[in-house]
Amino acid sequence: MPISTVRTVTYREVGDTPQLLDVYGPEGAPAVLLWHGMGPDTRFEVATLAAETASHGLTVFVPDWRSDAPDGGRAQLLASLRYVRENAAGADAAGRLVVAGWSVGAGAAIGTALRPDLMDGFVPKAVVGIAGLYSRSGRSTGSVPLEDLAAAEGPQVPVVLIHGTADTAVESHHSRTFAAELEKRQWPVSLHEADTDHAGIVMTCYDPALGHCVPATGADALRAGRETARLIAAAALTGAA
Repeated sequence: MPISTVRTVTYREVGDTPQLLDVYGPEGAPAVLLWHGMGPDTRFEVATLAAETASHGLTVFVPDWRSDAPDGGRAQLLASLRYVRENAAGADAAGRLVVAGWSVGAGAAIGTALRPDLMDGFVPKAVVGIAGLYSRSGRSTGSVPLEDLAAAEGPQVPVVLIHGTADTAVESHHSRTFAAELEKRQWPVSLHEADTDHAGIVMTCYDPALGHCVPATGADALRAGRETARLIAAAALTGAA
């Protein structure tokens, strides 16, 4: 169904600077928090994916955050998570919130499942890592997902990993390795690969003149991005990895 509801809200203010978040889809639906990648304040890069995901009947929240902040963006990421928990109808109490992230945002999203201490014991319904690297510190936690996994004692939140096999920015073996480690611990995980690159997996292509990603027009990227949206939606609607 077409998405007609897209609104922008302030999820946090630092001094006189509002930090913004776009909301796609109807109010009160199962919720997805979607974090963009490395570029500071680039929520527009995942806008097409957010709209496609919301078309499955979900409410999708996409905040800006700054990877170049002194804390690597951690305070902003956690503030956006807190905002969605408080403002997505039933997301917290009913366990309806899925946290997803692309590129650097992927490790941040996975961290919310492995570190319940981030939000006083809260864990999402499921997490989705898109084209992520899990052997470096996650921006939401400051700790390494692979190391957090080894020490994890909380509930086993379903993990969905998505990666393009033609990704040269973050090669797909990183997701395969993380999936294998999850499987060793009998953690619910599914791995999905598509014939596309780092940008195509979120329905974009990189524009070197602009220095950021723009909506894709190529058939492979559109096909891959729509499948990414379908997998996020499936996690939100069923919770299964």
